[in-house]
Amino acid sequence: MTGLVASGLTDFLRSAVDPQVQVDAIGIGAIYALMAVGIGLVFGVLRLVNFAYGQLVMAGAFALAFASDRDWPVWAGIVLCFAVVIALTMAMERVVFRPLRTQSAATMLVATFAVAFLLQAIALVIDQRDDTLGEPAASLARLNLPWVIFGTDVRKITVVAIVTAVVCLLALVLFLGRTTVGLQMRAAAMDFQTARLLGVRANRVIGSAVFLSGVLAAIVAVMLTVQQPLVTSTFALRETIVVLAGVVVGGMNRLLSATLGGFAIGYASGLLGGALPTEQSQYLPSFLFGLVILTLLVRPAGLFTRGGGPVERV
Repeated sequence: MTGLVASGLTDFLRSAVDPQVQVDAIGIGAIYALMAVGIGLVFGVLRLVNFAYGQLVMAGAFALAFASDRDWPVWAGIVLCFAVVIALTMAMERVVFRPLRTQSAATMLVATFAVAFLLQAIALVIDQRDDTLGEPAASLARLNLPWVIFGTDVRKITVVAIVTAVVCLLALVLFLGRTTVGLQMRAAAMDFQTARLLGVRANRVIGSAVFLSGVLAAIVAVMLTVQQPLVTSTFALRETIVVLAGVVVGGMNRLLSATLGGFAIGYASGLLGGALPTEQSQYLPSFLFGLVILTLLVRPAGLFTRGGGPVERV
């Protein structure tokens, strides 16, 4: 028995350090990091975990499938994706978040669940209009083709995901640190009521945070659709649940820690998925969330947070 365990562990470690597995894991981690930023922005200002975030990504994926079905140029499909996701995001903020802003956190949380299931139900009705499940978005498939670098297949979308994640995070850091709206968002995240007394316009700050989260959701929709070109009503649902766990593991009180948590759980997901034998891939969620539980038992405040004292949330 000991020999079998040792042999299995050796095979796992050998697979885990394989360059192909590492490249794919980093690409997944980059996408999950962008999702974590979008979720963290809304939480930082509103103290709200937006469970409908995955459905925004799904809506963008359906827009890409719609454009692909009508043979639109790729750029036109991407523009439509951004327009749909941002419009839904801002409508959600105006119709749901703003009227309930003064209510309890539990009320707003339930509202995001209701929005999520509503969007999912609408997507299912749209999806079944031709009596089939799933809408293909084949026009983006070429972005999933690989380059062979030193014997390793590096998919174009992996490179795009890594570069996009780095650029978006750097741009967000500059926005939060160098612009008036960004500084107001940081102040509102620290103490919203005091920030309002000092002249911070609540609607402007919250609207900006929600808008940025929508832009990031549209970017994620494009990247996930390239990797998963068959769009269904449950598109991005699993990824959202995993990223939410990653945000908690990283630490929800700071945007940087939440982002690192999203990357970490995405990297772990890719690593375990690539290293586990095919016949054991169904155990991936068990391994992944087992690691989440262990991490929270050791660091309940978050893996990337510093202990003691108040921390900056954005």
